[in-house]
Amino acid sequence: MNTSFRRKAAAVTFAVLALTLAGGGIAVAQPSAKAPQQAVQPTAKRVDNQPPVTAESARKAQAALKAGGATTLVATTVYTVVNSNGTKARGTGTVLKYGPGQYEVQFGYTVSAGAFLATISRSDSCCIPPAGEVSVAPRLSTPNAVFIQTRNSSGTPADLGFTLLTHTP
Repeated sequence: MNTSFRRKAAAVTFAVLALTLAGGGIAVAQPSAKAPQQAVQPTAKRVDNQPPVTAESARKAQAALKAGGATTLVATTVYTVVNSNGTKARGTGTVLKYGPGQYEVQFGYTVSAGAFLATISRSDSCCIPPAGEVSVAPRLSTPNAVFIQTRNSSGTPADLGFTLLTHTP
């Protein structure tokens, strides 16, 4: 009886293996030469250049410098909270909006030698801000301004609110 059971178990094992191979075969994952078109993520258009300084921007920057007295301040740290539509929610500075995700914040003193930090944020006390990226740099040809570029998670320029921290030595 013991030998008969062993033979039946071996026969059942081989039968299951044969049916598995015949019915489904053995799948082997091979890299395809070309990814399917649906799986390819579209490349976002990168905008890495600042827009040119407009006459209005230059006029406002000069007015801000005159109003601020253009004095050298001792280690000043200020913040500016900006809504996605380019309006200032609170803080210091004047905000100009150029295009999708392009902002300029002007101050009444020179900030070109300062340090800048920006993060995506909301101006209200509700909720977590949307995901995205923010870049900040001194504004070209404007020593009292900072340029900010916001992008969504795929890298496309997008209007997102942010908080800017500016420290000048």
